[in-house]
Amino acid sequence: MARILTGIQSSGRPHLGNILGAIKPAIDLSKQADNESFLFIADLHSLTTIKDGPTRREFTRAVAATWLAFGLDTEKNTFWRQSRVAEHTELAWHLSCFTPIPMLNNATSFKEKSDRSSGPVNTGLFVYPVLQAADILLYDAEIIPVGKDQRQHIEMTRDIASMVNRQYNDELFVLPEARIDERLMTIPGIDGAKMSKSYNNYIDIFLPENELWKVIKKIKSDSTPLEEPKDPDTDITFQLYSLLASDEQIAAMRGLYEGGNYGYGTAKKAFYELIVEQFANERERFTYYMTNNDALEAELQAGEAKARIVAGKTIARVREKLGFN
Repeated sequence: MARILTGIQSSGRPHLGNILGAIKPAIDLSKQADNESFLFIADLHSLTTIKDGPTRREFTRAVAATWLAFGLDTEKNTFWRQSRVAEHTELAWHLSCFTPIPMLNNATSFKEKSDRSSGPVNTGLFVYPVLQAADILLYDAEIIPVGKDQRQHIEMTRDIASMVNRQYNDELFVLPEARIDERLMTIPGIDGAKMSKSYNNYIDIFLPENELWKVIKKIKSDSTPLEEPKDPDTDITFQLYSLLASDEQIAAMRGLYEGGNYGYGTAKKAFYELIVEQFANERERFTYYMTNNDALEAELQAGEAKARIVAGKTIARVREKLGFN
């Protein structure tokens, strides 16, 4: 049996990139009989960027509703809010006392976010990889499904865990392995860059239909005239369509692009209709959980009780080794 862990930050409503790159693959893995999945909402991590409490609470609910809308089995798996299990922050402190500052200085994501920041960079962003390591090591996770941009953080987690293990000459922590789906490493946004809330180029599939269509219409395209053939492999709409469509649909769309007399507006309409059709059930369930807070809370609180049992065992083991028992 493999123990798998995935976390999604509650810094906004999940977008198509989150769903295709993390949520759906994690749920697919969780359905395999020989897997044990731990899936959490990383609301503590969101504090590095979001300071408003009601906003974070709403985004956290939206992330939870998305997991449930896509069919996460909360009986088989463990599903919780990171902030409701205090062992995350305790273990992060313990790990920070073993983590060299140069390791954090070399974190690519920290450098990129620091460069984009218009104001002072907070300490939380700097020590983000330590809390992420705690999230993983707390549950003895073996497999971490991530995008390519998170590979370095998993390597840092392994390095931190290895340092602690060597210090005490004991296998105190399991060394996790990153699992990267090569096809879904980068989901393009409407401007062609990586889809991200930070870039404001994302597609929220749960928007009302008229609002969703307004977003789809903004997908960047070139100025090739209607009557001329178009290259599907360089077009953002086609790339996004291909992530959702069947092989037959993709082949048909490619033929229309290459045959000429097919406009980008028509392609965008086809992509919009595919989203509405393919995610009809998920959109309905998302609305249900967002409007039924008692049902949402019941799912989360049950998962948090399960998570505390596992986390408590790990912290007891760590306290014993560090002399805090």
